[in-house]
Amino acid sequence: MCLGIPGRIVAIDDAVRKLATVDVSGVKRQINVACIVSEDHPVEACVGDWVLVHVGFAMSRIDEAEAAETLKVLTELGEAQAEMEAMRLSGAA
Repeated sequence: MCLGIPGRIVAIDDAVRKLATVDVSGVKRQINVACIVSEDHPVEACVGDWVLVHVGFAMSRIDEAEAAETLKVLTELGEAQAEMEAMRLSGAA
């Protein structure tokens, strides 16, 4: 199973190498956008795109509503996981 994290492309760093900066909930990282570019959507057009990021690659473009929903679910999963870990550490069953 692979997990794509939603982020928004904020800058093109190197159009030839297809490198861009993505903002994922305030954390900025450089990613490769080769999987989401085409003749109809060149590298330069990617600024502002919401994408699913996996292991340093933008795997697909998504809309802002889908990005928000995915971030919400991931936050809820993280909170549930933290709660289960706290229960495990306390010895509760």
